[in-house]
Amino acid sequence: MFLAMDTVFDQCSIAILDASGQVLSSHTETGKRQQTQQILPMIDAALSEAQLKLADIQALIFNRGPGAFSGIRINTAVVQALSVAHDIPCVGISSLQAIAQAAYQQQGLSEVYSALDARMQQVYFGHYVVIDNIMQPVNHDNGEDTEQLLDYDSQTALDIPIVGNGAGLLTLHDGQIIYADIHPDATVIGQLGMAQFMVNGGTEAAQALPKYLRNQAWKTLKEQGKA
Repeated sequence: MFLAMDTVFDQCSIAILDASGQVLSSHTETGKRQQTQQILPMIDAALSEAQLKLADIQALIFNRGPGAFSGIRINTAVVQALSVAHDIPCVGISSLQAIAQAAYQQQGLSEVYSALDARMQQVYFGHYVVIDNIMQPVNHDNGEDTEQLLDYDSQTALDIPIVGNGAGLLTLHDGQIIYADIHPDATVIGQLGMAQFMVNGGTEAAQALPKYLRNQAWKTLKEQGKA
């Protein structure tokens, strides 16, 4: 059994999946104002609906970002706390990969650029291609994945679809297709996490780290010297 959660995409979303990928419980509340208050009761409700306890969970899967800093902090903190308290391994999933996976499932796209509005005139950006029904990052020649920050109005190298709410903020090739209205939930996060867990296993809580992409993003404005 796998417990997945997301508070990065302006929502509080919880899903429980079994080893076959069947969804035993899935609930999403849109909006980000009450995420801190919502997430633990939603986890309890999902476990109750699936007739499970945390001791039955094999791995905790969470959206590690990039994305909304407060949302990343919330689900990372919850996953780390539950992992320590119940000795459950963690699996962090990229928000950009989740957008790409949702585009594959909803639109049948096999290769995409994933773009998420990062504010400050930039987008979080990655390149993904489907392998065995899972969107995987396309790596650079040095082995690093393509997740990065791009400035608004940048143009992609290839004329392939761009998905996510940052798609319309980039300069398009003639005829390049965008799908801005792609909204992954915890079920998508869970599916990706299960696939990753089967190959690489999970990590302990101390290694369940967020991915911000923007340097110093985790600091407050005062700590950054901007307030």
